[in-house]
Amino acid sequence: MRRFIFAAISLLAVQVAHAGAIDRLHRFLETTKTVRADFAQIVVAKNGKRPQQSSGVMMFSRPGKFRWQIERPYSQLLVGDGEKVWIYDPDLRQVTVKKVGAALGSSPVALLVGDSDGKNGGKSTLEKNFTLREAGEREGLEWLEAIPKSPDSGFERLQMGFAGNDLKAMELFDNFGQTTTLFFAHLERNPQLAPALFRFTPPAGVDVIGE
Repeated sequence: MRRFIFAAISLLAVQVAHAGAIDRLHRFLETTKTVRADFAQIVVAKNGKRPQQSSGVMMFSRPGKFRWQIERPYSQLLVGDGEKVWIYDPDLRQVTVKKVGAALGSSPVALLVGDSDGKNGGKSTLEKNFTLREAGEREGLEWLEAIPKSPDSGFERLQMGFAGNDLKAMELFDNFGQTTTLFFAHLERNPQLAPALFRFTPPAGVDVIGE
């Protein structure tokens, strides 16, 4: 009996320790209108060959607006203005533009910049597109897992790691066996961000592809 009680208490302690990441995501979204953070990205192919690494700065302004600036090892800019998503590759002198619904849908960005209904902390929007579950503690972070409900999302699952109420890492597992890991540093919540950061005008002379 003592052994059973000890095991039950131990199991309960594990469940309590791991039962917070989804709440932290909701709290993060409820209390966060804008974000600015540095990021480091590591992409590992299914075959495990040498990882691709990049870094830059990301910003978002909820609902629907974001700016993702890759600075190293090459320059690329993604801007979502709430209606369209612009992808600018300076080396190719090319801009690809898509409607925001088609570009985001059930993408990882939609988790962060999606609209909320103002009554439920954004839960209805999140849970409309994703199935959320607790994923336990790892590397000092509390993790949740988000599985897209749409078969056309392009990825199998996403994990988000929180320290306190701050987002520290994301792991994306796509349909081709590729894993993308993002680490966030110097994250600022609710900074003043100029509206111009979330607008994009194609530079003169570049090719514009899409809508």
